[in-house]
Amino acid sequence: MAPARAGHLAMLLFSLLVAGSFALGAQAANQISPTALNAVRFWIAVVIIGVAALATTGLPRSAAAAPWRYVVLAGFFTTYFVLMFEGLKTAAPVSAAAVFTLTPILSAGFGYILLRQVLTPRMARALTIGALGALWVIFRADIQAILRFKVGQGEVIYFWGCMAHAIYTPLVRKLNRGEPAVVFTFGTLLAGAVMLTAWGWGDIRATDWTALSPIVWVTIGYTAIFASAATFTLLQFATLRLPSSKVMAYTYLTPSWVIVWDLALGGTAPPALVLAGLVLTVVALAMLLRD
Repeated sequence: MAPARAGHLAMLLFSLLVAGSFALGAQAANQISPTALNAVRFWIAVVIIGVAALATTGLPRSAAAAPWRYVVLAGFFTTYFVLMFEGLKTAAPVSAAAVFTLTPILSAGFGYILLRQVLTPRMARALTIGALGALWVIFRADIQAILRFKVGQGEVIYFWGCMAHAIYTPLVRKLNRGEPAVVFTFGTLLAGAVMLTAWGWGDIRATDWTALSPIVWVTIGYTAIFASAATFTLLQFATLRLPSSKVMAYTYLTPSWVIVWDLALGGTAPPALVLAGLVLTVVALAMLLRD
C-alpha cells in the first residue's frame, strides 16, 4: 500500500476513535478530575504501547536520544486531553467536536511556522469552509449568538486544548528522527504519564476510585486503549506520511461520528439547522483530500 493511502486510512480510523472519547467523556467528565482520569489512562496506554513496541520493532537505545523531545510533545498533548475533559463538563459532545474541527486551520498555521508547509489557495478555501461549519455548530445555529459571539465556557476551555493539539501535529514531524511510530508514541506517552502523575497527584489521591460509576471506568478503558494508545500511533503514523493540514483534515469527520456515537448510546440527533454546519465540514474534508 502506498504510504499516502496508508496515512489516509489511519486518519479515517483516528476520527472514528476520537469521536467515541467525546461521547463517553461527556458522561464521565463531572464524576472525576480530568487530571486523575488522564493520568490513569496514560499509564494504561504506556503498558499497551510498550508491549506492542517490544513485540514489533523493539525499543532501541537510539530512541532515547534527546529525551526532551518526548517531554515537549507530551506537554502539548496532555494539555489537550486535560482541557478536553474540563470543557466536556459543560459543553455538549457535538459542540465540543465542532471546536475540534478548528484544529486543521490552526495546524496549517503552525505547519507553516515549524515546517514551512505552504497552503494552496484551494486548501485555504477548504479550511475556511470547515471553520465556518464548525462555528455554525458551536453556536448551535443561533444567528443572535453568533452576532454576540456568545460562546459557552466549556467550548472556550476546549479551544485552548485544541491550540495545543494543533501545535503537536507538526511538532511530531519536526522532532522525529526516524523512530518507528510505535516507539515514538511510547516515549511521548511515558513522558505524559509522568507529567500528569506529578501534576495531578493531589487529585489522584483525593479520588475515591472504588466509588466511581461504571461509565467512568468504561471511559478510562476506552480512552486508554483506543483514544490514547491507538490514536497516538495512528496520528504519528499518518503525520510522517501526510502534510499536517491533510492529517488534521480528518477531524472534520469527528462531529458526524459523535452523532453516530450519541445515537448508539441512547442520545438524540441535533436539530436540522445544526446539521447544516456538519455538511460544510464534510465538504471541507473532501476538498482537502484532493491531490
